[in-house]
Amino acid sequence: MKQTLKNWFAALLLAVPMGAAVAAGGHANYEKVDIDLRDQVSLQRGAQIFTNYCLSCHSATGMRFNRLKDIGLTDDEIKANMMFTTDNVGDVMLAAMNPKDGEKWFGAAPPDLTLIARSRGADYLYAYMRGFYKDPTRPNGWNNVVFDKVGMPHPLWEQQGVKAVELDSKGQPVWVENEHGVKEPKLYWESTGLHSRRLPNGKVIDKEYDAYARDLVNFLVYMGEPAQLQRHRVGYVVMIFLLAVMLPLAYFLKKEFWKDVH
Repeated sequence: MKQTLKNWFAALLLAVPMGAAVAAGGHANYEKVDIDLRDQVSLQRGAQIFTNYCLSCHSATGMRFNRLKDIGLTDDEIKANMMFTTDNVGDVMLAAMNPKDGEKWFGAAPPDLTLIARSRGADYLYAYMRGFYKDPTRPNGWNNVVFDKVGMPHPLWEQQGVKAVELDSKGQPVWVENEHGVKEPKLYWESTGLHSRRLPNGKVIDKEYDAYARDLVNFLVYMGEPAQLQRHRVGYVVMIFLLAVMLPLAYFLKKEFWKDVH
């Protein structure tokens, strides 16, 4: 009986979702991002950022606009602030840009982002959205410390401001080692954005943009599995039922079944 209880207790611990699991998949060197799918305000801001800036090029065909009602938005709010390619809230999120045009302009069609957080991880996406820098050696003028030679320009440069790479005498980017011993481009702030500010000593404070990027990543994680919180709640109920009802029932059934054997 004691061993059975230990096994059930171990199973219960394994079933409890840990906060870090939501953002699983991030590289060890990436800064951890605080993902909270219960924060509806953050999810609403992230949804607005996604539909206003990302949906121009990237589709999310596994997500319908009316699922945004699950994070506290009304049909009127969705139509007024987030729908630019359709008039039906039941439609999936399709990009405004034709994929063939994207392939011609960027070298590859922009990928669907429905499951990007599940495939890449929240920490990676957070680093990616904060890692753009101006690079004159690239065809589109932009690069990224997380995704070298990225084909995508920075969609939120006005919000973050512009980081630029320092060039050597031959016009090539200067690379240095960071605190983890990994080589990365040497960057400097060229300008600050709507969600950054500069102190009198010239130091840039970009916590406002960090929160902006976090809200976007929070929504991308939510979009990968909108029913995640509901699934967790159902899981808790099932485990409580198994422990409170089925385990005692199984125990007394076992005693009744084996009582004549001894």
